[in-house]
Amino acid sequence: MVRFLVTIILLVLLTACGTIGLLPTSELVRKAIALGLEQTQQELSQKLDLDFQGLEIKQLKIAEEKPLTIQNLPAFRVKGKYDLIIKLPQRQLTQLQQPFELYLQIQQEGKTWRLLLPDKTSKDSQRVWRSYLIQ
Repeated sequence: MVRFLVTIILLVLLTACGTIGLLPTSELVRKAIALGLEQTQQELSQKLDLDFQGLEIKQLKIAEEKPLTIQNLPAFRVKGKYDLIIKLPQRQLTQLQQPFELYLQIQQEGKTWRLLLPDKTSKDSQRVWRSYLIQ
């Protein structure tokens, strides 16, 4: 009985240690936010005829990293805030304390992450996701 309990405790500890290495890092979250913003920026540039010179993300604060499963793969819902600097030809705009909620999924091999965005055109009751590789 004691052996069984020690084995269970060791398995729990090893599992906990294993998942810690799979948490999204601040740099990964920063890249994911930038990727999502680039998607929006391209649409705005075309519709409003704006000349964006770039975006900069500062003061990233992650408040929550919740593990979950999406399409049978491990994922995280990450929430927090960041400051955004939008660079335009004549000036620079700063937006402070922008809230974010991201869905990040680690791929099966554990080497790459993807940004998951819900597909807004889907009319199914099941959520459909668009997936983007985070470089």
